[in-house]
Amino acid sequence: MQSQSLDVDIHIILNDICFNAAHVDDLFPFFLRHAKQIFPVLECKDDLRKISDLRIPPNWYPEARAIQRKIVFHSGPTNSGKTYHAIQKYLSAKSGVYCGPLKLLAHEIFEKSNAEGVPCDLVTGEERVTIDPNGKQATHVACTVEMCSVTTPYEVAVIDEIQMIKDPARGWAWTRALLGLCAEEVHLCGEAAAIDLVTELLYTTGEEVEVRNYKRLTPISVLDHALESLDNLRPGDCIVCFSKNDIYSVSRQIEIRGLESAVIYGSLPPGTKLAQAKKFNDPDDPCKILVATDAIGMGLNLSIRRIIFYSLIKPSINEKGEKEIEPITTSQALQIAGRAGRFSSKYKEGEVTTMNREDLRLLKEILNRPVDPITAAGLHPTAEQIEMFAYHLPDTTLSNLIDIFVDFSQVDGQYFVCNMDDFKFSAELIQHIPLGLRVRYVFCTAPINKKQPFVCSSLLQFARQYSRNEPLTFAWLRRYIKWPLLPPKNIKDLMDLEAVHDVLDLYLWLSYRFIDMFPDANLVRDLQKELDGIIQEGVHNITKLIKISETHKLLNLENLSAESRSRLPGTLKSQARRTRAAKTLGSKAAERPSPSAAERSLASRLVQQGLLTADMLKQLEKEWLTQQTEDGRESTAPGTSSKGSRRKKKEPDSD
Repeated sequence: MQSQSLDVDIHIILNDICFNAAHVDDLFPFFLRHAKQIFPVLECKDDLRKISDLRIPPNWYPEARAIQRKIVFHSGPTNSGKTYHAIQKYLSAKSGVYCGPLKLLAHEIFEKSNAEGVPCDLVTGEERVTIDPNGKQATHVACTVEMCSVTTPYEVAVIDEIQMIKDPARGWAWTRALLGLCAEEVHLCGEAAAIDLVTELLYTTGEEVEVRNYKRLTPISVLDHALESLDNLRPGDCIVCFSKNDIYSVSRQIEIRGLESAVIYGSLPPGTKLAQAKKFNDPDDPCKILVATDAIGMGLNLSIRRIIFYSLIKPSINEKGEKEIEPITTSQALQIAGRAGRFSSKYKEGEVTTMNREDLRLLKEILNRPVDPITAAGLHPTAEQIEMFAYHLPDTTLSNLIDIFVDFSQVDGQYFVCNMDDFKFSAELIQHIPLGLRVRYVFCTAPINKKQPFVCSSLLQFARQYSRNEPLTFAWLRRYIKWPLLPPKNIKDLMDLEAVHDVLDLYLWLSYRFIDMFPDANLVRDLQKELDGIIQEGVHNITKLIKISETHKLLNLENLSAESRSRLPGTLKSQARRTRAAKTLGSKAAERPSPSAAERSLASRLVQQGLLTADMLKQLEKEWLTQQTEDGRESTAPGTSSKGSRRKKKEPDSD
C-alpha cells in the first residue's frame, strides 16, 4: 500500500481488500492485463493457432490438386536399376523435372540429359545453368529437391531417394515435392520402407500409387572374416569411416604400407570428390584403395569390389536436435554396402566386411534386420506464416517466433515439424543486425556449416554489409578471404580452404536471392573453381599433410590399426572392445581392471554425467596407448626427445 508506482485503480482495489470491501479475485483483471504485456502471445493465441495449423498439407498446392497425377513408386535396393527406369521416362517425355538430394546427382542428370540430346537446365541453391544461349528455359530441368517449382507444369517428374521424406532437417523438401509437383506422371525412387507412408499421404489426394519392385542386379555377400589388418587390403577396397580423424589415420597407415589411396568425405567440394572418384576408378592409376565417409552412399559412381566398415558407430542428430552416438541403421548399412560390385563397374560381385572381428557379428545382425517402415513426413513453416506471426508479435525475435510457431503448430499423424535448430542458430547470430523480416528469414535459410567459425562469421559479415546497403563486390570478397590463397601445408590449412569454399558457396546462394547486393556471381564461381583446384592438390597430397601435421602436433590421430590393436595388453583390448560394443550388443561381459583404478572411476563418472561418450573414451584410450608407445620408443633412444610432448611416469607393467 506504500508503493508509489501502483496504478490508482489497483491501489483502490487493494485498499478495499484490506477493509474487506472487495475480494482478492477482483485483482484478476489487473493480473491478466499484466500477463498480456509480458506474454503478448496470450492476446492473440487463437489467431496464432490458425496461422500455425499445418494440417491437410495437400491443400497448399492447388495446381497439383487441379490435375489427376499418375504416381509410380520404383522400389528397390541400391544398384537395382530403379532410378535408371525412372530417368528413361524423364528423358522420353516432352517436359520433365528431376529432383535429387545432392548437387552431384543434379549435375549428373543435367550432363546425361544434354549428352543424349535432351536440352536440360540445371538449378541448385548456388547455381543456375540455362543451356539455351539466349536464356530461354529448356523443357527439362535437373535440380536439388529444395529448388523444384511447384507451379510449373511438367509431363514427367522424378523424385529421387524418396525415403529422405523422414529426414529430421530436410524432409519437408520431399513432402513439398511429393504433394506439390504439377506433373502428369510422378516417378518416385527409393526404399520399400517409404511405400506405405507415400500411399497413405496420396490417399488423401485421391491418387493411387503404382509400385514397381526391383531386385539388385549384381550379387553382394557379407564375408565371414574381418579385414583385421590393413596389410590385407586388395585393389578395389573401400574403407568407410564415420569421422575425419579416422579418415586421416587410415590414409596415413595405408601410405606407410606403400599403397596409394583416394579420399572422399562430406565437406570436400563436389569437384574434388569427382576428381578423387575418377582417380580411384581409373584402371591405369596406381591408386586402388578408397578411404571415405558415408558420403559415398549416394551421388558418386565408384568401382568398388569390397566395402570395409572401419567402425559401425556414427554420430547423428535426432528430431529434437540432440546428438546421438548409435550404431548405423539398417537403411544406412544397406545404402553403403550396396556401393560394392555395382552393375556399371568392373566388379560384378560385391563383398562387405568390417575392420574389426568383433564388429562383424553386429554388421550381419544390422543387415539382416528388416528396415523400419517410415511413419511420418517432414513439414516446415513458410516465410509467409512467420511474417503473419511477426505481425501479431512485432517485438519478438525471429528465433523466438520459430519456437512459438513450433509450440502452437498442429500436424496430422503422418507429419512432423522438421528440426529448425540450424535456422534458429543463424537467427540468433544475426539478431542484432537491422534487417527486414523477409530478408532476415532468407539469410537464416542459407545452408551453412555451423561447426565452421569462419563460415558463421561470414554470414554475419554478409548480413552486416547488406544492412548498410553496401554491395558485396568481387573486389571486396577477394580482400575478405585474403585471396590469393596458397596450397595447404598441413591438415589445418586444408580445412581452412574447405571453409573458404563454403563461404563462396554462401555468396553464390545469396546472389540468387539478392542479385543487386551480391552482383558478381560469375566471377566468384570462377574463383571457386580455382580454389577447388588448390583443394584437389591438397587432397592428392593428403598423406604428406597428415605427416607434417603429426610432426608439428597439429593433429591427434587415432592411428591404431587392427594389427596394432591385436597386440594390445588384454586389459586395454577388452576395454576397447567393450566401448565399441556397449551400445550395440548390450554386452554384459565381466569388466577387467583398467590401466588405473582412478582413471576407470573418473571415466565412469564422466560417462554417467553425459560428459564422455563411449566413442570419446575409445579415442582417449587410443591416444593414451599411442603416447605410451612413443614414450617407450623415446626411452630406448637416448638423446632424442619430442619437443612439447607430455610424458607419463612409466608404470611397472608397461612393458
